[in-house]
Amino acid sequence: MTVRIQTQDFDVSAELAALRAGNPQVGAVCAFVGTVREWSKQQPLEAPIDGMSLEHYPVMTESAIEAIIAQAKARFDMFDAVVIHRVGDLAPTDQIVLVAVTSMHRHESFQACEFVMDYLKTQAPFWKKEHSAGGSSWVDAREADDVALARWGIQANNAGI
Repeated sequence: MTVRIQTQDFDVSAELAALRAGNPQVGAVCAFVGTVREWSKQQPLEAPIDGMSLEHYPVMTESAIEAIIAQAKARFDMFDAVVIHRVGDLAPTDQIVLVAVTSMHRHESFQACEFVMDYLKTQAPFWKKEHSAGGSSWVDAREADDVALARWGIQANNAGI
């Protein structure tokens, strides 16, 4: 398991190669890359965002992500995972997050990757502020987060992370 919080960009190809290296049982690698969008639900369509700032609590954030991966390993037949999340100032089209999972078969890999991403969005302690010509505002995604958790049969108030 690899968990990194960093300001610098990441190389998806190199990360996937490292994740599957040395395990001949890996039959599936599923990866999700999140990027900064120009548009946001928080902003009107005529006011695109210029960028965003992501903040976190070091150590606490990494521990939460490790717990998320442990939950995925308990639910799905997966081998390994890598989660890289960027913090600091980001511009539209910048990569924000990489979640990648290995398993023997694609079904488990897809499910585990989606589970980790949903939990990451809802339970990892990150704070996002969007910047636009009209000013800056913190993003409140609690409603969407609750829906993502419910997909896995988990209520937001007792997620356990």
